[in-house]
Amino acid sequence: MKKSALIIGDSGGLGAALGLSVGSRPEWHVDGLSRSRDGLDLCDETALAEAADARAGVEYDLIFIATGILGTAAFDPEKSFKQLSASAMRDVFAANTIGPALAIKHFAPLLARDRRSVFTALSARVGSIGDNRLGGWMSYRASKSALNQIMHCAAIEFARSRKHAIFACLHPGTVETSLSQKYARGRFTASPMDAAQSLLTVCENLSPCDNGGFFDYTGAPIPW
Repeated sequence: MKKSALIIGDSGGLGAALGLSVGSRPEWHVDGLSRSRDGLDLCDETALAEAADARAGVEYDLIFIATGILGTAAFDPEKSFKQLSASAMRDVFAANTIGPALAIKHFAPLLARDRRSVFTALSARVGSIGDNRLGGWMSYRASKSALNQIMHCAAIEFARSRKHAIFACLHPGTVETSLSQKYARGRFTASPMDAAQSLLTVCENLSPCDNGGFFDYTGAPIPW
């Protein structure tokens, strides 16, 4: 029997690479959803419910939320509190926290019940409170910290109905995409395909004791 994967945000640089990487494996069937192709807005709960209802009866072995933003068209990540904007913060939280939370609500019930499954979302090391040494980027950092908490709550709740499910937040590193190009500044970057392969390897190696955890692209745990 083939395994089933759902990549939410499969038209972005990393999301597309994840879809291609999973789809290249003969034992997998890949399903995808995106804003650009399907018009899916993760903050539109009616659209999420309809997309999930359309997949009723499918049991996914992997659900990967590959969405997120660093800033907005009119707003870069803050360097100081002088640059903080309530409207920009709302936009960042909508994309990085609220949307994924609603996706969990509607798609996590589609995880397989009687076998191992993984539900993961792209987080970021800068969402770690314990690892924060530089400050700045308040909206982005806080939105990813909030996402981590939501994923941890999901790990606890869905363990009651899907004892084989593993929920995890993953930091992909700095990936060569339009999202990160402006901010890389000589930091290590990986191609989308290399990053996708690394993240999928982490997903394959997650064990039940990792449920609710926060890991980087090598599988190393990141402090909360």
